[in-house]
Amino acid sequence: MLKQELRINSSLVVNSRDSKNEVDATAVIDKPPKSLRFTVFPGNPTPFGATAIDGGVNFAIFSGNSISATLCFFTLSDLHKERVTEEIILDPLTNKTGDIWHVYVKGDFDNMLYGYKFDGPFLPEEGHYYNPSSILLDPFAKAVISRDNYGELGPEGSCWPQMACMIPSIKDEFDWQGDLPLKFRQRDLIIYEMHVRGFTRHESSSTKYLGTYLGVTEKLDHLKELGINCIELMPCHEFNELEYYSYNSAMGDHKVNFWGYSTVSFFSPMIRYSASGSQNCGRDAINEFKLLVREAHKRGIEVRRHATILSTYFGNVKYSTYSFCTDRYWVTEMHIDGFRFDLASILTRGSSLWDAANVYGTTIEDDMLTTGTPLSSPPLLDMISNDPILCRTKLIAEAWDCGGLYQVGDFPHWGIWSEWNGKYRDMVRLFIKGTDGFAGAFAECLCGSPNLYQKGGRRPWHSINFVCAHDGFTLADLVTYNEKHNLANGENNNDGENHNNSWNCGQEGEFASISVKQLRKRQMRNFFLCLMVSQGVPMIYMGDEYGHTKGGNNNSYCHDNYLNYFRWDKKDEAASDFYRFCRLMTKFRSECESLGLSDFPTSERLQWHGHVPECPDWSEASRFVAFSMKDLVKEELYIAFNTSHLPITVNLPSRPGYTWEPLVDTGKTPPYDFLFDDVPERRIAAKQYQHFLDSDMYPILSYSSIILLLKPDIHSL
Repeated sequence: MLKQELRINSSLVVNSRDSKNEVDATAVIDKPPKSLRFTVFPGNPTPFGATAIDGGVNFAIFSGNSISATLCFFTLSDLHKERVTEEIILDPLTNKTGDIWHVYVKGDFDNMLYGYKFDGPFLPEEGHYYNPSSILLDPFAKAVISRDNYGELGPEGSCWPQMACMIPSIKDEFDWQGDLPLKFRQRDLIIYEMHVRGFTRHESSSTKYLGTYLGVTEKLDHLKELGINCIELMPCHEFNELEYYSYNSAMGDHKVNFWGYSTVSFFSPMIRYSASGSQNCGRDAINEFKLLVREAHKRGIEVRRHATILSTYFGNVKYSTYSFCTDRYWVTEMHIDGFRFDLASILTRGSSLWDAANVYGTTIEDDMLTTGTPLSSPPLLDMISNDPILCRTKLIAEAWDCGGLYQVGDFPHWGIWSEWNGKYRDMVRLFIKGTDGFAGAFAECLCGSPNLYQKGGRRPWHSINFVCAHDGFTLADLVTYNEKHNLANGENNNDGENHNNSWNCGQEGEFASISVKQLRKRQMRNFFLCLMVSQGVPMIYMGDEYGHTKGGNNNSYCHDNYLNYFRWDKKDEAASDFYRFCRLMTKFRSECESLGLSDFPTSERLQWHGHVPECPDWSEASRFVAFSMKDLVKEELYIAFNTSHLPITVNLPSRPGYTWEPLVDTGKTPPYDFLFDDVPERRIAAKQYQHFLDSDMYPILSYSSIILLLKPDIHSL
């Protein structure tokens, strides 16, 4: 037997452990936990975290292999000096139930924070790294405090200064003003992926609090004007932006973890995204996030957040319970409407702790699963999908992972999970840039990808359609660069995706001829039009509505600078150009009954066409796709894409007593690319091609797309 002695407040604790370092017995401590300023009681093992109850706070935390635990308190000033204000050493007889340490404390907690110290085995080969000198965070803490300001170094230039947790109070309140979930139908959504800090950090935002939740709240009307009814927030839970902190000679500044995909606390909102920072121990920051959600809901905008995953614990039952609790908290307490799970396919893999009997209550015959094997019914996804709270939210999976598992169309879904449709992105990019052999695949994308989702009983709205997202080229860069240009990341251009399916329209980079720039704008309109007329749920990336560029950088994870900042001045410059086009296209989609169907379109309402009606060309050389769609509001639409380098004249479907009227033609310059009511002499512009339309014909420029509306022919009456 191995004996270890710990001296605690003049009391002797003797822990007897066998050779495997497991605790067999603990001697009686001759003194209960004491404190100079607090009254201490045994407490309860549930609920986890710190809970304000009856004038005090109950603390409960799981630690499976620790032999001692100490509850540490900090004032804000002491935290910044990395000095503990007071400690309460817990008694394993009265303050421990099973593997849960707990204590109930009464006293004055104003301006106080907390953390824990644990002692136990240091056996890296078995996954144990106990260090009694380290002060750890409570994974159930509702707010985590460290540095006051974003990007600011800690004491003595530390990137990882001491952190501590907010102590809740029964006085913590927020006036939701009757806020309730919007519960929009998934098929009616237009999603906007955005970064909280990047959205208003640039000075041109003219917000009072740059780069904060309050800044986003102040700019919600822009999203409303754009036609957005769902924002998808990139990681906004607590993370350390200084994780990658190092001098970047390529930019003359420092690299940071700007995207935030490395969570410190799953419950806590990112405190340094708030204008109040660590004031009031993080309570004001929580309320700022709640204010953002409340005000978004008032404007008819749902709020989702990116859920990042702690890869060490994939498949672990303890992690499943923890993830479950965090997601529920964000729904019930923060009023979040849904989640997008980053690299979600990892959640379908069997873990190193896989045990079918433990998970399902019984063994599985011929169970030969090994670590990493994809499961048909992953336990955590099963729990989420059948939870009475979470199953009512909107759940999106990024259906691939870093290990090469790609499940787009095959992600376990229980009928409620949608997917980022990466195949839509790839096929649309290839066809619109004029690659042979993708006409049929492009048509599938327009229909909501039935080749991916129909067989599994899902619907078009299970496909989240996107052309661009945070990782990859922006829409403007997609038509400006053939190759990535990531030297600014300081990694010799070795990072980022090499296969982008992009086309620079003839010249690499922003400095190009007028004709090339005109073609690029035309291609941007083509991509956006495609996104808005496709069945499924469209997702726009922040800044694409005005043509934001990152200079060809397709992996801007480390830049807290202009590369990732929304440029409000550029948006204003594009107000009558591309931004206008995007705003009108989202409005058009929302007005059309046929562009957000509950099921995949059939021949009863959709007809495919080629250069002549009802004769589509699905050959390898085809660069033309057209279709007409019956619409209960707009009567009928004719939509066509010409991705050839040659102009064409198409024959339109004949509709006796009706005529086709042009609405959108991306081959025309603004504002004539979209013939809305704000176009000067709109009727004259609409009649520009009347001699073609009278013969059921229409000319389409190279790399152009059109939308025509069926209208009664007043001349035939």
